Amino acid sequence: MKKRSLSVKVSPAIGSVSAESIVPKEAKAVMTLAHGAGAGMNHSFMVALSASLADAGIATLRFNFPFTENKKGRPDTPAVAHQTIGAVVHKAMKLFPNLPLFVAGKSFGGRMTSQYMANNNNDGVRGIIFYGFPLHAPGKPSIERGDHLKDIGSPMLFLQGSKDEFATWKLITKVCSKLPLAELVKIEGANHGFKAGKKDFIKDLAELTNDWIRIIIIKNQLIYQNGS
Repeated sequence: MKKRSLSVKVSPAIGSVSAESIVPKEAKAVMTLAHGAGAGMNHSFMVALSASLADAGIATLRFNFPFTENKKGRPDTPAVAHQTIGAVVHKAMKLFPNLPLFVAGKSFGGRMTSQYMANNNNDGVRGIIFYGFPLHAPGKPSIERGDHLKDIGSPMLFLQGSKDEFATWKLITKVCSKLPLAELVKIEGANHGFKAGKKDFIKDLAELTNDWIRIIIIKNQLIYQNGS
């Protein structure tokens, strides 16, 4: 596999952010991967997940949000986060024009990515993967953060821990049940950080992602063949 450090220009006002691509020898797809509110693109979870996805044949483009790039404690506003995601999506399209493109994120990164997708009908994106969608603050169950998901026209994969403090299983199930393009997978025993004692869920997350992406690609190929 090949690793490459990159810089992605977001806008003249916002500036650029760091990114890293990891590309396996025979990639079947490429995926942008946005980090959560509490850690940057080089957090151990993000690095390990990217490496495991590469082993499964999925290239990734990890990146920092501006608040992480500039070492600020407070996460970016949605407007800035959306601009950043859009810039990275277009960078991925430019770098990997022949690979099916998926977008993904951990927690905050996933929610900002889905908000971007809800407001930008990007036909070049095949689907979204959430590694722990943050439906509500811990101890404050609600579903309002999921309202925008109904406006997304792409398939969605929710990988959620059964003990996720940011999304009770009952509520995330309720939200996903109303989304015809969504698939919800329970990671038994995992919390929001995908931890449960010494259990490592990284390989499981990569395998589930790989299986889902493979099916989406096959479905798209069949649609194309039938359409032609």
